[in-house]
Amino acid sequence: MKVLGVSGSPIDDGNTDSALKTALAATGMDTEFVKLKNYNIEPCRACLKCVNTNVCVINDAGNILAQKAKNADALIVAGYTPYSTLDSRSKAFIERLYPLRHKYGFMQGKPGGAVITCAVPGSCEMLPPVCDNGVNAVMYYMMEEGMNFVGSATVLGNLPCIKCGYGDECDLTGIKMMYGNEATVKSVGVNRFEDQPEAVEAAKTLGKNIAEALKSNE
Repeated sequence: MKVLGVSGSPIDDGNTDSALKTALAATGMDTEFVKLKNYNIEPCRACLKCVNTNVCVINDAGNILAQKAKNADALIVAGYTPYSTLDSRSKAFIERLYPLRHKYGFMQGKPGGAVITCAVPGSCEMLPPVCDNGVNAVMYYMMEEGMNFVGSATVLGNLPCIKCGYGDECDLTGIKMMYGNEATVKSVGVNRFEDQPEAVEAAKTLGKNIAEALKSNE
């Protein structure tokens, strides 16, 4: 049994990667970690030329990744949430799995899950439910493909404003928007996956749920 984990985060070994690798390790199975920033992928063109071949006509790495997903027994998609929705790399990857749908449903029945990192703390009632938006984007893809969505893990990430150099003075700083007018780069600090016990446990649980679902399919 092989579990494919795909990370849409452009940051190496950041919170998203760490959470995904934790989930993969918790499966206790053969796994593969894929970093989308290392591949050039166009989004789906909605041309439907893949219907009879189950292969996209775009000659890029999207076909390589689709083959990896097809050959894997389970899939975990890990992304983050710029502008309150799933990042473009993760979304393009999901779109390019569309050729696997036609006639055969190559993803049907496979266990799947989501790892989502968002910078919006749960206490921000005036802002969108960002982590939920990210999870739903992955979950509904898997639902539409007939996959078995077994769960998700969410991680509190970091605002770009804490390291851009102008987080305390910019009129559009997200720091004050999310943490109040008195908040500063220093007071907000850096959020690390390893320092979030609930997120760590959720990632491990996701991996274990994937493994259990695979074993039940045997």
